[in-house]
Amino acid sequence: MAHIISTINLKGGVGKTTITAALAEIIAGDYGKRVLIIDLDPQTNLTVYMIGVVRWRELNESGRTLATLFRDAVDPRPAGSLFDVRAALQRDVSPVRSVTQVDLLASSLDLIDLQDRLLSPSGGFFYNPVELLHRQLEKISADYDYILIDCPPNLSMLTLNGVRISDGYIIPTIPDFMSTYGIPQVRSRIQRFATNVGLDIPAFGLVVSKYRANASLHQQMADYLARSGRDAGLHVFESRIPESADIAAAAEFNDWGTLRQRYGNKGQYDALAALTAEFMNVVEGAR
Repeated sequence: MAHIISTINLKGGVGKTTITAALAEIIAGDYGKRVLIIDLDPQTNLTVYMIGVVRWRELNESGRTLATLFRDAVDPRPAGSLFDVRAALQRDVSPVRSVTQVDLLASSLDLIDLQDRLLSPSGGFFYNPVELLHRQLEKISADYDYILIDCPPNLSMLTLNGVRISDGYIIPTIPDFMSTYGIPQVRSRIQRFATNVGLDIPAFGLVVSKYRANASLHQQMADYLARSGRDAGLHVFESRIPESADIAAAAEFNDWGTLRQRYGNKGQYDALAALTAEFMNVVEGAR
């Protein structure tokens, strides 16, 4: 069975997409695992990160993004669903030449409108809106060792679709007040949702990202998060991902030779690799 993990924070710009992509590529490239990444964020950052704008536009125009799955629910057609999960699946999407076995289900800007409409379907079509992605993933999840889901920076129906199929979730955060204040709300909302659907969906941990080791505020907040996390039963990963121009440049769609070239050779890749090892230990130890 695949390990399925969502990446969530109510605050944007905290490194959520970069961490999701790096985990996927390192798990596949360094550990030889089969990984699927699912981009549920209407901003499409993870999709463009992996396949570039030109390829994303081709998929969007041909209806091979997740927008088609959710549009089928709110605008049902007499002929039935147009979404084919295997046709939508993009294989071996990593632009790092040494990395294979990373597949993608792409996002779309059209999800911006659809995430609101999922709460009020038209046409008398009855469905449980949090089961839409689950029904599709059942068809392909056995093909993967890990499935990583990049969720929007909110707790919309799109995010709940990701949480519904997850074994747990991680919360990347910059160690500052604005990035961390919504963490209790994320945990309590997901706990209520998990209770309602009869599932156990734990927080696997908090990832400190865009960390500036020479900034006293970051040091103090990161240490505080580690202490308060222990008190609140929230694991805080020991690996702190540095703020880095190299990591920011990794978001550019490019032809990368190795993971070190993509993420940085001055300790940045090493931090992400250490996080990945710790992440896999936590996730596999929870089963």
